[in-house]
Amino acid sequence: MTKFNTYKATHELRKLARFPYDCTKEGAISEKRIEDFSIVSHGLKLLYATERVDENIIEALIALAKEAKAVDKMHQMQNGEIINCIEGYESENRPVLHTAMRDFFYDRKELPEVAKKLSEKAYLEHKKLRSFLDEIEQQGFTDIIQIGIGGSELGPKAIYLALEAFKRKDRRVHFISNIDPDETKSVLDLLDLSKTLVVVVSKSGVTLETRTNEAFVKSRFLEEGLSPEKHFLAVTGEKSPMDNPDHYFRSFYMWDSVGGRYSATSMVGCVVLAFALGLEKVMQFLRGASSMDQVALESDPKKNLPLFSALLGIWNHNFLHLPTRAVIPYSKALSRLPAHLQQCDMESNGKRIDKLGNVVDFSTGPIVWGEPGTNGQHSFYQLIHQGTITVPIEFIGFKESQCHVDQDFEGTTSQEKLLSNLFAQSIGLASGQENTNPNKVFPGNRPNRVLLAKQCTPYTVGALLSYFEHQIAFQGFIWDINSFDQEGVQLGKILANKIIDLFNKDIELDKKRDFPLGRLFIDQLRDL
Repeated sequence: MTKFNTYKATHELRKLARFPYDCTKEGAISEKRIEDFSIVSHGLKLLYATERVDENIIEALIALAKEAKAVDKMHQMQNGEIINCIEGYESENRPVLHTAMRDFFYDRKELPEVAKKLSEKAYLEHKKLRSFLDEIEQQGFTDIIQIGIGGSELGPKAIYLALEAFKRKDRRVHFISNIDPDETKSVLDLLDLSKTLVVVVSKSGVTLETRTNEAFVKSRFLEEGLSPEKHFLAVTGEKSPMDNPDHYFRSFYMWDSVGGRYSATSMVGCVVLAFALGLEKVMQFLRGASSMDQVALESDPKKNLPLFSALLGIWNHNFLHLPTRAVIPYSKALSRLPAHLQQCDMESNGKRIDKLGNVVDFSTGPIVWGEPGTNGQHSFYQLIHQGTITVPIEFIGFKESQCHVDQDFEGTTSQEKLLSNLFAQSIGLASGQENTNPNKVFPGNRPNRVLLAKQCTPYTVGALLSYFEHQIAFQGFIWDINSFDQEGVQLGKILANKIIDLFNKDIELDKKRDFPLGRLFIDQLRDL
């Protein structure tokens, strides 16, 4: 039996789950409940009165966090202890220190040596970045392309789009991730390459999709008579094949203890963000992330915003047995946040074994998805209101618009209408509606919570990013799984390389016979 099923709180929560809080009862969501069932921390306010929990359930969830030593494990992570491991089996066996990429704002003398050293290295990379930005200021660069895949694209792109309103008017950002040649061409066709920088991101320096796209882009530079080494930057591991000053204008480093999906606050995200926004806006973003890192160390779960939200997710997933989770930002700026969280959560917690190598006997990570509101209301909200599958939702909203540009129409502004839709959906999903016409019945009791902030600023976006990162990590700690490797992506890569060999005209016939099933699939292209 795995640890999660040995906790006393797990058994208590299973009993309580037989009769979860009924949000559809008259007066169930009262003024007092809304006031009591909220948490405020570092500019973020979580409203969870529309979740199917009461005080007894909350106390049992807090007991679960304490039994699992969730906060102790967060301290271990931020201190740089080796937590990325599977005991008794070959694994990555290393620390997890994405928080060190942004903790140099604080006096962290008490930190263990490994965390302190990485924090100092991150600070030195920022000094290099500032020097680089000063160097290119008068060189007329207007555009930057980031070539990377997975965490090298999803997080940085989500953050860039979240903060695009703050970018310099003379700077534009583009991303190439997919190995699809149509994507690369569509980006290149937009640009004056003489005024374009290219950031190539690969920790190993050998990522197939990234190096292929790099070659594609370099070929276009050469066709236009430009020297790639005067335009291309590398973000990579020290001494990787890409750590080569002959091929790159400048190199910035990333480290093994910072996983790709947690790397947006490292040079993976900071180079492109600093080019577009300026370094001071990036520093505000990092301060926001670092402030939430400190909140995640809070011992009281009712003051620990990411831990408390993680517990609500565990209640919905493991005790109400709801297999999916939607993140719905009522903000255009956060349009790609759900895509980033999809990777961050599903790659972290989509695991079938615990940290001892035992197959788990409970559900781990949920299926994560989402789109911005109000667009989703005219798309998938039919299912989440009246469908047979219950989808827990985390809504995100802002009191003020990002650009302070708004339109008053019929007595209310666009932002007020946007927030009205957010609040209406939260209430409607929880409360439901009775009707004599069965087609107009809304069953309600669709659990959701609302995360609010004043405005979508660099600081707030940093705090949001860290909040979700730690929410995911806390769930992994409570489930006792390793949230920091991604072995599940490896098999597809191995098989893809075998099929690439089958396509390769320069490889001898004997090697091509090694994978007959791949050949059968290739043969299906024959009649197209």
